[in-house]
Amino acid sequence: MAAILNDLSNALKGFAMGAANVIPGVSGGTIALITGIFGRVIDALNALMSFSTWKLLANGSAGEFFRKIDGRFLLGISIGIVLSVFSLAKLMQYILVQYPVQTWAFFFGMIAASAVVMTAAVKHWKAFYAITIIVGIGLGLLVFNLSPTESTDDLWFIFICGALAICTMILPGVSGSFVLLLLGKYEYIMNAISTLNWPVLMVFAIGCACGLAAFSKLLHWLLGRYEQGTMLLLVGFVLGSLVKVWPWSEESLEAARAAGASGQMIAPGIIWLAVGVAAVVALELLSHRKKSAE
Repeated sequence: MAAILNDLSNALKGFAMGAANVIPGVSGGTIALITGIFGRVIDALNALMSFSTWKLLANGSAGEFFRKIDGRFLLGISIGIVLSVFSLAKLMQYILVQYPVQTWAFFFGMIAASAVVMTAAVKHWKAFYAITIIVGIGLGLLVFNLSPTESTDDLWFIFICGALAICTMILPGVSGSFVLLLLGKYEYIMNAISTLNWPVLMVFAIGCACGLAAFSKLLHWLLGRYEQGTMLLLVGFVLGSLVKVWPWSEESLEAARAAGASGQMIAPGIIWLAVGVAAVVALELLSHRKKSAE
């Protein structure tokens, strides 16, 4: 009974991680930190991507392979994530069409607040950290200026989107959905999930698997040795890319008018921006309470 309850708990934590990754600005890694499973997730993924681990399976030691990758834990988390993503995709697609300004304002508030929280967590500032943030901002601005208004729907690009997004989905404070926004494919992938567009989903999933295989050990190594610098580089990138989700862009206002709204939508946007900020603050407070309890 205790094992079943533990499996259910892991699935619920995975569901929360999946929900976070659907929302640009919130990271599944942040939820993993809050729920106390971040280190276990990274260790399990690192083992899963190890050649020596797969040798166990090739040699017929399936049980040892399953234990090595913390299989029961990883399976519970994965089931929760998949259920969450597929159940929330239609909702996200709906609100982006019906309430574009409010939705982008909410995302903007969450993304900006996440960057501020991560910056404020630095206790001993060094000149190198400031330079790292500036470089990250420059990279974010560069990516935004280079990214086309309409990106291609070709499957090779969907593969790249999956490979890049999966790497950020497991990092605290960095949203994989935000990466999809930057690449111009967030709404496209949400629509593919809600309509079960299997060719697109399969290519995206293969991209995720290849990206995870290629970068999980690199991310494990960077976070183990240069965690502060790596996270600040990502903070800078997020700050430099915020213009991509500006709530009152002409495109958002046109979408709002098409949905029946009028005016510049200043007040609703500000309200939902504040809600986004408050959501991140609440997550941060929960994280501190979790650490205090430990």
